[in-house]
Amino acid sequence: MVEDLKKGAVLPPIVIGAVLEKNLFDALPKLEAVGINEFLPTAHGSLSIIDGMQRTAALKEALSDHVEVGTRGVRVEFWLTNSVRAMIYRMLVLNTSQVPWTISRQLSVVFAPLLDEIKRNVEDLDKVTSPDNPGRRVAPAQYSSDDLVELYIAFSLRKTAVDTKEAISDEFSRLDFVDNLADESFQDHFYTALSMLARLDVAFGKYLGEDGSPSGRFIFDRQPARIGLIVALGSSVLGRPGADRSRTQRMARMEELEAAQQRLVFRLHGMSNEQLEDFLRLDVLREVLDKKVGQVGRYERSVFSEAFKVLVEEEFDLENMEQCWRAS
Repeated sequence: MVEDLKKGAVLPPIVIGAVLEKNLFDALPKLEAVGINEFLPTAHGSLSIIDGMQRTAALKEALSDHVEVGTRGVRVEFWLTNSVRAMIYRMLVLNTSQVPWTISRQLSVVFAPLLDEIKRNVEDLDKVTSPDNPGRRVAPAQYSSDDLVELYIAFSLRKTAVDTKEAISDEFSRLDFVDNLADESFQDHFYTALSMLARLDVAFGKYLGEDGSPSGRFIFDRQPARIGLIVALGSSVLGRPGADRSRTQRMARMEELEAAQQRLVFRLHGMSNEQLEDFLRLDVLREVLDKKVGQVGRYERSVFSEAFKVLVEEEFDLENMEQCWRAS
């Protein structure tokens, strides 16, 4: 492709996607626009190449060797939306039957818009760290951008063993993702689930150990625990893979679970430190996690998956967490 470009070849158009603010999107089509800057976001970092990554790389390589390549025209199509959900859906459809991309590579294309939308819609998040905004978790409801993307995948696929480096060669996984994105309420369900995680994280984090350390934060310091809760919520709201619920059923179930979880969080915030200690039963959890196993990460995911499945099935109405920790 690089050699063809040097010889003057014309490539198919590159498709650039952009998530627009509602007022800009509602003003489309802007027929009187004299340039792309009149309808694109001012922050060009929010633009995503959703089709044509290899062509773009080839153009850059050809340009580095032959400056004249930069004087030729390039066809570019803009795909505009007001929802990152629609952009991810479009990206998955465009790449069907092509050389498989990894899940992380596909989502990295719309990484910035997805994180921006998460931050706007999940007010319960305290802080989101990223390679450009590094930091470590020092309080509840603080998560890295990579962890949030993994939670997004886990919620849609309803699987705890999400390998973000594995190619989406499993057509069932691809179809599950596409089907969920076709539901306009899917993004809202994920944002609600993420809010529920953050609120529970904060409530658990109120418990202080004997030395004054934030011992309650120990639970959701672990990504396997976050995935366990998110997958349990996803399975309960969306339905198990292959037995998906209708949109009406999903909305009703999410409302039920959110109300139940808020009742538990209200209870937890009214407890003393001693009562929180008795409720969390961290001694039981540590004993379960201290079991010697070959693959620690997989074992922890299994423990928390079963634990939070119990919590969700019991509608968050438990005397304490011991039955959750012992479920595996």
